[in-house]
Amino acid sequence: MTRANPLDLSVEDFSPRTRDDKPRVDRETISQVAKDNGFHSRDAAKVEAAAAAGTPRRHRRFTTGRNQQINIKATADTIARFNKLADELGLPAGALLERAVQILEEKAKR
Repeated sequence: MTRANPLDLSVEDFSPRTRDDKPRVDRETISQVAKDNGFHSRDAAKVEAAAAAGTPRRHRRFTTGRNQQINIKATADTIARFNKLADELGLPAGALLERAVQILEEKAKR
């Protein structure tokens, strides 16, 4: 039993496709079909306007030497309160957490 050689083909068996195989559709037709089916354009101006409408978040960048991460699930309200308190006190989130733990430990000792 012999194996068939996949490279044993003649180049003459292949020919390039002509452009007539798949005619192009004009852009107006594509736009109309998209509009009829509820697809909207993602124009940069619309994206910028939507981004400007929301409240921008302040970036908190501190060099603190903390290198451990804690991932805690909380409600959106709790996270907002935590971030607001950190902003008001001008503390990084890690420092606020340390301070909160310290206060809770002191209360537990009483």
